[in-house]
Amino acid sequence: MFGRRSDGRVVRSIDPIVALTPYLMPMRCDAQVMLTYKADYEPLARYIVAKGAQGYKLSFMDIVLAAYVRAISQMPELNRFIANKRIYARKELAVSFVVLKNTADGSVQENVVKCKFDPHDTILDVAARTGEAIAQARQEEMDNTTMKLAKLLLNPFLATTIVGLARVLDRYGLMPRFLVEASPFHTSMFITNMASIGMPAVNHHIYNFGTTSLFISIGSLERGVTVNAKGEAQRKRTLPIGITADERVCAGMIYAQMVAMVSKYLADPQLLEQPPEQVLFDDGLSYSMPPAPKKKRFRRIRRLARLNRHHADPPQDMAV
Repeated sequence: MFGRRSDGRVVRSIDPIVALTPYLMPMRCDAQVMLTYKADYEPLARYIVAKGAQGYKLSFMDIVLAAYVRAISQMPELNRFIANKRIYARKELAVSFVVLKNTADGSVQENVVKCKFDPHDTILDVAARTGEAIAQARQEEMDNTTMKLAKLLLNPFLATTIVGLARVLDRYGLMPRFLVEASPFHTSMFITNMASIGMPAVNHHIYNFGTTSLFISIGSLERGVTVNAKGEAQRKRTLPIGITADERVCAGMIYAQMVAMVSKYLADPQLLEQPPEQVLFDDGLSYSMPPAPKKKRFRRIRRLARLNRHHADPPQDMAV
């Protein structure tokens, strides 16, 4: 209450025009700005294949997430949110996404994951964190706090009462910390990989409930024709990315700088293998850092790769 929240702190030094926008546009659906960005598919695919040969299992979503984490490390203003018409600097860097469970009967069951990152993370750190979170969430018997809470609200009367109360508490910064942790809507960004189900990218709405200020959607590979510098037609493959942002959290120039920085890293993902030289924080507020990611998953993959090569290439004295 009165500007105090468990997940953020009021930004004091702010441009007057930016501070006024939440009063002109009180809800996130008032302030949604949408963009469709098409990344060059070739450098992304080549990088994933190259790292796979080294024993690292990466995905397109890992690269996009790593580019986003790096952008936040240099432009912390992007990690703000609006609550009760006030602008807050977030106390953590978290991303939410939906994971399909591995079910025995083939039925479609979802789990929601909120993965926390350290702004110092490299792309391998990001992949380790998301890989561990996805592996746990895909277990059929696994239900995290978010899903357990959702199952408690299957009763319509109970759901209406509790969600209504949660909205009021969240508005005034009184929501208990465990509910904020359980809510996937209290996050820096929500991302969905539409390509995993063969769908194109979408410009998804931002939820009014919670504190999400950015929604990113990765779509299926697109093929087209473009004109090169010589004026010649050539085929090109692109990875479409739908971006929906809350324009109230910072100046438009900051978003433009974010798109430029993310574009640079998507064009050359290898740059993300080195941690940033320095990390900037909004209004002097540092994040609540998650524990270091476990790298055993990558070492195990390398061992399996060596075993596969050993069986594929028998010793000379055994060759026929």
